[in-house]
Amino acid sequence: MKRILSLFLAAALLVSFAGAASAKKLIVATDTNFPPFEFKDPASGKHTGFDVELWDAIAKKIGAEYDLQPMDFNGIIPGLQSGQIDVGIAGMTIKPERAKVVDFSDPYYNAGLLILVKSDNKDITDVKSLAGKVVSTKLGTTSEDFVKKEAGAKDVKLFPNNDAMFMELLSGGADAVVFDSPVVSDFMRTAGKGQVKVVGPLYQGQSYGIAFPKGSGLKAKADAALKALKDSGAYRTLYMKWFGTEPK
Repeated sequence: MKRILSLFLAAALLVSFAGAASAKKLIVATDTNFPPFEFKDPASGKHTGFDVELWDAIAKKIGAEYDLQPMDFNGIIPGLQSGQIDVGIAGMTIKPERAKVVDFSDPYYNAGLLILVKSDNKDITDVKSLAGKVVSTKLGTTSEDFVKKEAGAKDVKLFPNNDAMFMELLSGGADAVVFDSPVVSDFMRTAGKGQVKVVGPLYQGQSYGIAFPKGSGLKAKADAALKALKDSGAYRTLYMKWFGTEPK
């Protein structure tokens, strides 16, 4: 009987330890379509990009196992608030209203907003000339806030992903796209090459941060890992790979 009890207790402990180990696996949310930060590689079918590879490097530094959870951008913060997500890395601008409900890492990318129009457009030259025009952008982003407050647009069309936002411009359903500079620049160099152009200056300088639930101990670990990656040159290598320029 004692041997049976001992075996039972040992089995119970193994199950307990296995459960504890699996519980430590983080759920990391990323955007479904935000190149070059995160996107699905057509060849491999896997999600990749600057954010995806940066988090993988951070996770290795802090010794964390994780599952990547691609999802629509506007679902990430609610997921962090509800505790269903442990980390959100999706080109997320550090904004005061967001910082009230989630904790952000130190900034890992500096960006801004750009205006994109079709290459033959001569009417739109800056944000003031968006007055009375139709503008497309992404739902739940700083671009949406900027267009509604600053542009005086006739209509603001909101989309859950980048492809639809850009397609609206190319199909003539919108006069302009206003969105994050690295994404606009990437589209202009790739799928939109020869069909679109950027007008006006860079608006609203902003920084991206990794988001965590309020009070998460992961923030301090991620900040230390990010600093180590920058100090070692690994961050620069990754930045050069995805953007082709020195980190700003």
